[in-house]
Amino acid sequence: GQEAISTSMKAAAVGFVILAVFMVAVFLLPGFASVLALSLYVILEILLLSAFEITLTLPGIAGIILSIGMAVDANVIIFTRIKEEIGLGKSVNEAINTGFKKALSAIVDGNVTTLIAAAVLYLRGSGTVKGFAQTLALGIILSMFTALFVTRFIMKAFYNIGLDNPKLYGKKLERKPINFVGMKNITIAISVIIILAGVVGAGYNKVKIGNLFNYGIDFKGGTSTNVTFDKDYSLEEISKDIVPVVESVTGEAGTQTQKVQGTNQVIIKTRSLSLDEREKLNKALADKFGVDAEKITAESISGAVSSEMKKDAVVATVLATILMLIYIWVRFRDFSFAAGSILALLHDVFVVIACYAIFRWSVGSTFIACILTILGYSINATIVIYDRIRENKAILPKATSKEDLINISVTETLTRSIYSSLTTFITIFILFLMGVSSIREFALPIMVGIVAGTYSSVFLSSVFWYILSNKFDKKIEEKKAENAKKKKKTKKVEINKDSNGAVV
Repeated sequence: GQEAISTSMKAAAVGFVILAVFMVAVFLLPGFASVLALSLYVILEILLLSAFEITLTLPGIAGIILSIGMAVDANVIIFTRIKEEIGLGKSVNEAINTGFKKALSAIVDGNVTTLIAAAVLYLRGSGTVKGFAQTLALGIILSMFTALFVTRFIMKAFYNIGLDNPKLYGKKLERKPINFVGMKNITIAISVIIILAGVVGAGYNKVKIGNLFNYGIDFKGGTSTNVTFDKDYSLEEISKDIVPVVESVTGEAGTQTQKVQGTNQVIIKTRSLSLDEREKLNKALADKFGVDAEKITAESISGAVSSEMKKDAVVATVLATILMLIYIWVRFRDFSFAAGSILALLHDVFVVIACYAIFRWSVGSTFIACILTILGYSINATIVIYDRIRENKAILPKATSKEDLINISVTETLTRSIYSSLTTFITIFILFLMGVSSIREFALPIMVGIVAGTYSSVFLSSVFWYILSNKFDKKIEEKKAENAKKKKKTKKVEINKDSNGAVV
């Protein structure tokens, strides 16, 4: 645990420096303003985590990383808008004001939907899920504050001291719309193939290992082996020298190790081992490290993740998804947007689950943290694109086709989608490179989730809205035609009568 904390801190520091360089290089002066705002964000986050005495767990760390990603994302949305306004010929002061104003709805909607998820996960979740919800909620509130108020204050301060040259803020040039709708059959097919490959992989796992996934010790329990070595091995030496010997016997990754403080003892947790496998492991350790096989003890252990915790996590996730759907429906006044965003979100989750099946990644306590992180992160990018579609729908000529509306909107937000995902990916990638095995177990699926989320936001979310809205529009037209037909059938017949009242 101590090594996980220290390596995570180092990775966070390195990631922050790389992030700062990236923001300044891409966004120039506004990028520097965001670095100052993010520095304050990190300080406030640490202070409040301490003030509220929030217990840090691996999912809790996931919540912090996610909220940092969303803090950067809010700045990217604002700065991209400012560049657009300068590109349209507005002054720097006007561009700053308009940029913040236009970015507001996307930032609020994206953060509120994630906040809804965090609230539900806290109220319905248990154990580590609550830790994730706490750090995520705290981070979201702080990220909105720093992006909308602190960054704006710093930007205005820079402008007021004379830094008003448009070259310091950058200018976004107009780009020819890319035909995203025209690619829908290919992009949907790619996603379907990946998800189906996951189903096939799960079926193969069922035949090969008896389970759909490679469930780790946290889920199914296993064997705990206590070994007394001749010397005090460091955690790095244990991972490098001892774990490979253990996994050569078990045939599986995901071995967990712990040192017993003040002794040369190491506790090795693996999948459940048969009597023959235990004897093979004892012999391998004795041959390789010269330990006394007679002094090696082993016992069976139960799974750390209870069935109740799993059930709570599932219920919380489903409830959070439903509430997010309702919120988006109300905010966008269009069920097609709400349904499309949830479909894109489910796509990202299914892609990550497919990778767990195909590559047999260990499904342990980090699995819940990964799915929750993706649930909170992916929907944000989709909402930014939907917000632009809604905005363009109001300002573009009425003759603009739905296909052109989508292609223009997604192209306009493409830079933001790539930059936002890249900044979060950099942070997780550094964590993956520098972290211990338990951190890597968490970081790798998150990186896949970020890539899947970017893909679904850019290529699928708008297409889902296009397909669903067309279906709803078709039903409305059919209903109108049916009503017109009924009206035609029930035309009034004029009755003429003579002076005596007889029908003529």
